[in-house]
Amino acid sequence: MAENYVLSCCSTADLTDEQFEARSIHYICFHFELGGKSYMDDLGKSIPFDEFYKRMEQGEDTKTSQINAEEFEQYFEPFLQEGKDILHICLSSGISGVMNSACIARDILAEKYPDRKIYIVDSLAASAGYGLLMDRLADLRDDGMTIDELRDWAEANKLHLRHWFFSSDLTFFIKGGRVSKSAGTIGNLLNICPLLDVNSEGKLIPRFKIRGKRKVIREIVAKMEEDAENGLDYNGKCFISQSACYEDAKAVANLIEARFPNLNGKVVINNIGTTIGSHTGPGTVALFFWGSERTL
Repeated sequence: MAENYVLSCCSTADLTDEQFEARSIHYICFHFELGGKSYMDDLGKSIPFDEFYKRMEQGEDTKTSQINAEEFEQYFEPFLQEGKDILHICLSSGISGVMNSACIARDILAEKYPDRKIYIVDSLAASAGYGLLMDRLADLRDDGMTIDELRDWAEANKLHLRHWFFSSDLTFFIKGGRVSKSAGTIGNLLNICPLLDVNSEGKLIPRFKIRGKRKVIREIVAKMEEDAENGLDYNGKCFISQSACYEDAKAVANLIEARFPNLNGKVVINNIGTTIGSHTGPGTVALFFWGSERTL
């Protein structure tokens, strides 16, 4: 490693504990409530993902809370005490205000550790798309990039990370206010699966209303054909995250592996974590890859 620095993110990057450890990426946990009880968003340790989504389906209410400045201070300070610099990549500011908390902690600690670098970057990404960004940053760090070079690369390239999502159950989009009750009820009756992406401001935007799961699965892969770096010759990695609908995610992965022969390894399928999943509910598949820059 070129420098003694820590590469860090939030648990909402939706990688597994093993993936974080294998890539030497540190993370700090968000929080959520389920059925009135508080938990850490700790990658399924406190509540296994299948249990979490089952309890949502059974009607238990969920609520999320971001990491506060004091928690960031307590998380960052041991690294600084060890003489390490920190590059922390935050969940998209279009989804959460967590970056503000990280910046408050940075400013407080900068006075205490004036010789250390603490860089905070807004990923403008979410779930395993955020995880795919972290995975690329770990590659570049391992190739010898300095902390300054890595921060600059992240800022210059993060909008090339593409996200496409669909949901086969609008119940939790209605609950969260993303879809009106009347539109959502009709949508569920007509088997409408909205296709959404993350825009250049890091916000989740509904783009298309697709009727039927089989059709939306084909359409999300078509979006990758349109947007991917080098089109069908795409040779980067591809991540998928899913909420209690592994077979749907696997159907997308199989199509991608058939259509993109130069893909870097198999498509990686992870769970949508409890923070993002509290808002999407079960039945969501999210696809992530490197591609053309997000401009809208």
